[in-house]
Amino acid sequence: MSIFQPMAERLRPATFDGFVGQKHLVGEGALLRRLVERDTVPSMVLWGPPGVGKTTLARIIAGMTNAEFINFSATQNSIKEVRAVMEQASVAQQWGKKTIVFVDEIHRFNKGQQDAFLPRVENGSIILIGATTENPSFEINSALLSRCKVFLLYALTTEEVTELLSSAVTHFAKENNCKIDINTDLLDIIAQFCGGDARMSLNTLEMALSSAIIADGVMNVSEELIQQVVSKKINLYDKKGEEHYNIISALHKSMRNSDVHATIYWMCRMLDGGEDPLYIARRLVRFASEDVGLADPQALVQANAAYQASHYNGMPECGVNLAQAAIYLALAPKSNALETAYNNAMDDIAKNPAEPVPLVIRNAPTKLMKQLDYGKGYKYAHDHAEKITDMQCLPDSLVDKTYYHPTTQGREARIVEHMQNLETLRKKLGESK
Repeated sequence: MSIFQPMAERLRPATFDGFVGQKHLVGEGALLRRLVERDTVPSMVLWGPPGVGKTTLARIIAGMTNAEFINFSATQNSIKEVRAVMEQASVAQQWGKKTIVFVDEIHRFNKGQQDAFLPRVENGSIILIGATTENPSFEINSALLSRCKVFLLYALTTEEVTELLSSAVTHFAKENNCKIDINTDLLDIIAQFCGGDARMSLNTLEMALSSAIIADGVMNVSEELIQQVVSKKINLYDKKGEEHYNIISALHKSMRNSDVHATIYWMCRMLDGGEDPLYIARRLVRFASEDVGLADPQALVQANAAYQASHYNGMPECGVNLAQAAIYLALAPKSNALETAYNNAMDDIAKNPAEPVPLVIRNAPTKLMKQLDYGKGYKYAHDHAEKITDMQCLPDSLVDKTYYHPTTQGREARIVEHMQNLETLRKKLGESK
């Protein structure tokens, strides 16, 4: 295999023993593994997020069943090509040869392309393995879906990805005949950054290794290098240099400090300097939620109205509209509880971006989803006098987490009382079981 292939391709395992994750499918004694080992593989749909092993799993299955493996891409192959392969598979079947047709991103095939598979799946001339990141109930024809077994694949855990990356480091060292100095904590950082996507994790690691400093035959991967590799590029709006940002900072901090006079001064300084009024309006909209929030919900209404007025009127007429909103925001009660709640939730998502939705509150409009226990045990709040239930709505790992902590400023004082009443009701409902 060429070393010029991406690491994710070079390290693709050929057997279940090298496959990381999805133990519910390919672990010892698991259903899919038994089907493969007994050579009784049905047509199937592999449903899961990117980089969790759908393509690798299809290739392992093909290798273990000694079938001809045909790889289709829904973004590249036409219906004419699909039908040509179906004919080849029929001929191969006559000679006792199995054909596995793997369709990556099968949800991108249109109805006509999907229908072309149907008769061949029915008569057994092909084993269809479709891979999709989308809900097959919505994206795959019901007739075709009814003839396929759906297997769910889950995002890899941080530990599973770190294990994979550790093996990749060893492999890379052998390829390049060198030693690699990299802390396991840095592998964890990559794993967390890539959110359970093995392919992205391996490609990120390869970028770091390929750009690492080599000294005395040792490839040194530093924390600084990993931070550079995983950091997102930040594009700054910078037409007027440092002073531009100094003045927008002055406007924001003056409003936050409820200084009406400084607020109007710095806003007018920006307009006088030729600043786009819509830029100022967007900053006011942000401030309304970041620094006022639910202490005064009308703040966001005022800011949005100023944006619309600026859009319709333009300069110089919209200046007074912006002044109205800016002064309103400066005088409004202040609370950053909303922003804090948002940031804390985003922090948790960054650490664990793929926490599963509790089954009880998943949407279940199809038979397949109901068979998978989607929505089982759901409690409809409107059926209860208190309009609240003790149903768990956060993921298991965050079940006791609290994000929004209102202050006593403005309307939030009433929100505090309301939230306390809700929590009391929820506890009583739980105790009454």
